[in-house]
Amino acid sequence: MTTANGERVLIALGGNAMTGPDGDATPDAQRRAVEAAVGPVADLVAGGAQVVLTHGNGPQVGNLLIKNQLAAGVVPPVPLDWCGAQTQATIGVLLLNALDRALAERGVDRPVAVVATRTLVDAADPGFDAPEKPVGRYFPVHEADRGRAHGETWRSFGAKGWRRVVASPEPREIIDAPAVDALLAAGFIVVAAGGGGVPVVRADGGLRGVEAVIDKDLAAQLLARHVSATTMVIATNVEYAMTGYGTPDERPIRRTTAARLRAYAAEGEFAGGSMGPKVEAAVRFVEAGGERAAITSLEHIGDAADGKAGTVIEL
Repeated sequence: MTTANGERVLIALGGNAMTGPDGDATPDAQRRAVEAAVGPVADLVAGGAQVVLTHGNGPQVGNLLIKNQLAAGVVPPVPLDWCGAQTQATIGVLLLNALDRALAERGVDRPVAVVATRTLVDAADPGFDAPEKPVGRYFPVHEADRGRAHGETWRSFGAKGWRRVVASPEPREIIDAPAVDALLAAGFIVVAAGGGGVPVVRADGGLRGVEAVIDKDLAAQLLARHVSATTMVIATNVEYAMTGYGTPDERPIRRTTAARLRAYAAEGEFAGGSMGPKVEAAVRFVEAGGERAAITSLEHIGDAADGKAGTVIEL
């Protein structure tokens, strides 16, 4: 580990870090997955870095939506922004406890804090007029009808069934970034903007939550810029972004530039629902002045932060 003392590094943990290897999202599976994921993060902290963590929450929000759906005849469903806030807290506490333990094992005395984080979106974002982001599981049509009775938008996916769709607006501002910045300055490791943050819009002189989900990697690069991070690492389930992914011509992308990655994206190299947003987030961070971004697997987080592993993007 050669990360310079005091360097600010933002690490975005993918959904695979929050569930078991087979996608199991039971409490025990989530706890074990988080405990495994924080080891490389603790190593980075032990090397002297100031660390901000963000994380995915797709499976957890999906579980809450199922509870909403099944209990809709008994208790009113809670809105999607509430689901995001709840999962920020539950996953945040898992990360807090796991990091405390991992740091103690390394002889590192550093406090950890979790910040309930709001992300500003534009109320006029076109996604609100034409929701396209599927959330939760597939259900039969009568369950979709029940959701629609509560004002939700559902779409048929043929033989698979019906699934709720929501807006995924562009993140504009991390409202609570100043709190993250202050905690970093006080020596804390900070967990923030989980699941991309709780989506809010400006309305009636204040902020109001909205039914939407925000891409966590796009929000992560925005938070990284707000707190002047020098490096951003997006941890996922593969060691590299690839060209020709899933074909005989598959090749890892190692050290590259933001311009080159944009060219690959324009050629259709990255799937919109998986690697595409990660590449876009990494490129935006570097283009906005970040020193380095990297996309890699969990076990290579430390080396990726030093530009020695994964797909490393510089200007």
